[in-house]
Amino acid sequence: MKKVAVLFSLALICLCFEMNFGQARKPAPSDAVKKANQRPAPTPTPTPPATETSSTNGGAVSQNSTGTDEPAETDDSEVITVDTDLVSIPVKVVDRDGRFIGGLTKEDFKVFEDGVEQEVAYFSNEQQPFTVALVLDMSYSAKFKAEEIQKAALAFINQLRPSDRVMVVSFDQDVYIQCGPTNDRKVLQEAIRRTKISFGTSLYDAMDLVINQKLKKISGRKAIVLFSDGVDTSSTKSNDTFNLNDAMELDALIYPIEYDTYKEVQEMINKPVTQQIPLPGTIPPQQKSPLPFPLPTSGIGTADAKGTTAEEYRKADEYLNEMANRTGGRLYKASTLDNLANAFSFIATELRAYYSLGFYPKNSNPGMKHKIKVRTERKGIIVKARDGYTTKKKAEK
Repeated sequence: MKKVAVLFSLALICLCFEMNFGQARKPAPSDAVKKANQRPAPTPTPTPPATETSSTNGGAVSQNSTGTDEPAETDDSEVITVDTDLVSIPVKVVDRDGRFIGGLTKEDFKVFEDGVEQEVAYFSNEQQPFTVALVLDMSYSAKFKAEEIQKAALAFINQLRPSDRVMVVSFDQDVYIQCGPTNDRKVLQEAIRRTKISFGTSLYDAMDLVINQKLKKISGRKAIVLFSDGVDTSSTKSNDTFNLNDAMELDALIYPIEYDTYKEVQEMINKPVTQQIPLPGTIPPQQKSPLPFPLPTSGIGTADAKGTTAEEYRKADEYLNEMANRTGGRLYKASTLDNLANAFSFIATELRAYYSLGFYPKNSNPGMKHKIKVRTERKGIIVKARDGYTTKKKAEK
């Protein structure tokens, strides 16, 4: 009996040993299994491309870019610090017949600030592409000039090279970004043809938007070609003084194309023009309006209406002249489209070929106004450049 008990005990001991040994040999979960049970890392969402949309009536263009590309790492020893106080001056040099003079060097120019000569720290004379804003007056006073303005803007596009970019802005009582800077001629032509006549003239607001919100962000050579009579009747955000001061800071040339609408406005005052409502059945089907643009449905104001007096037109002419003179541009009278074609050719050539000078002012107290004079020792040539600038405040830098 004792022998049976001993054998039973030995069998039980062996069985326990085998079970423990089997568990010891069971493999631990692999790394792959552990990872499969973990929460997966989030998959990066592809960055959508930048899009640009505009309202169907040619309203403001909104840009939406959600790019998140990280900048490449750079060695601190290679970082170049740029002093943003550099005063840049676009300079035109022409002969007495208005032809561009090339081949000048940095040593041919002298720059004076408040009568004191400055060291020319930056110089460029290379032909470069440009960005230009075409600003079209579509106010009711320009009703009889609207088709001319439209054709003139289209003619300017024909002077472009593939690398030149143009944006189209129009205004009545509101301001419309018809298209942003592009070199696509089809887009530009459609933008120009989309403009239409309406009431109000927010010229100052339009120039404020173009100068401070659009062109100021763009580097390189830039200009504004403004098609207008210069009269403002409805701006609420800016005025002529602000425009002139901002234009001096823009580092761009402004070319006003002046349309004299005074005679037409007086005629409309003396004999108000209203759009007649036809009787049913009096207009044949598919008949088109003889006017190039849809007109407002009511007549223009009276003799005491804003923007109709000789004094206001005198002020408008002064405004356009100052815009050109303070920026180094030039005022053109829109007498005929043929004359404008020659003017546009000259403007396009001039924008590519002008010189760029720059200096660092010694007196950079914020908000101070300074006079600039650019001279050359060469005989028989004319130098045109902006005549001053205002030192930027710290918040503007």
